[in-house]
Amino acid sequence: MPELPEVETVARGLRDTVLGRTIARVRLKAPPGSTVVSPAFGQKRFERILRGRTILDVRRRGKNILLALSGDATLWVHLKMTGHFYYLRKTEPVDRHDLVVIDFKAALGCDNGKNLRFNDYRRFGRLRLYRDDELWQQRGLGDLGPEPLEMSSREFLSICRRSSRMIKPALLDQTFVAGLGNIYADESLHAARIHPRRATASISSRKLLELHHHIQRLLKSAINKMGTSVDSYAGVNGQPGRFQKYLRVYGREGLPCKFCGRAVVREKVGSRSAHFCPRCQRP
Repeated sequence: MPELPEVETVARGLRDTVLGRTIARVRLKAPPGSTVVSPAFGQKRFERILRGRTILDVRRRGKNILLALSGDATLWVHLKMTGHFYYLRKTEPVDRHDLVVIDFKAALGCDNGKNLRFNDYRRFGRLRLYRDDELWQQRGLGDLGPEPLEMSSREFLSICRRSSRMIKPALLDQTFVAGLGNIYADESLHAARIHPRRATASISSRKLLELHHHIQRLLKSAINKMGTSVDSYAGVNGQPGRFQKYLRVYGREGLPCKFCGRAVVREKVGSRSAHFCPRCQRP
């Protein structure tokens, strides 16, 4: 699933391409029964409501993308496992996995020969439309934890001290910290040399401060390299990320740790897998 750096890269790509554009037409290509669009909307109603609205802002919150629209409405997008936005030439054939196609009104200074497509071959992605006064009441947005790039070290310490739980599942909990997933949690814990099963209450303040530093450092570096492409992730321009070249433990099971040479292991921690070095990250 795309994590904070990948979603931030997509949000920036949307700002560069469709910010300020007015929607001329929406074509919902999802098959009957698909939940890519809220079941509360019929296909024609969803297309009709979006038509004529201008994209006023594009924001990221955790792993979510929020497109603020004219008329006090917001399109809330979650890419889930395999969702993509692509900005493509209208002449390119519509792929069978292009579930939503958005055309824009012609405008000066814009590439009027392209449209925006939401593509998702597994059909787990979600596009939800809400009035602005309803948006932050929705589960999955209103209950998100702080942004890791915005929280101070003091705030991170306070969050970790509120309860005692295994650090890896805590980092994956979006109500704890918003935007982290398996990749950057594993990489941050390895950089700080903290075992993924360590209880938050047992980790010293010094180590937690070190972890906070590595979380922010790795996220910023991954954003600069347009994210990590380990499956199908790509930006709005179709280009993959480059941070996968710098991974030290994630996806490297059986390969030598880049700190000590011991083989990286993968074990189930909580309900998710974790990659770590058993020598550098002792229990």
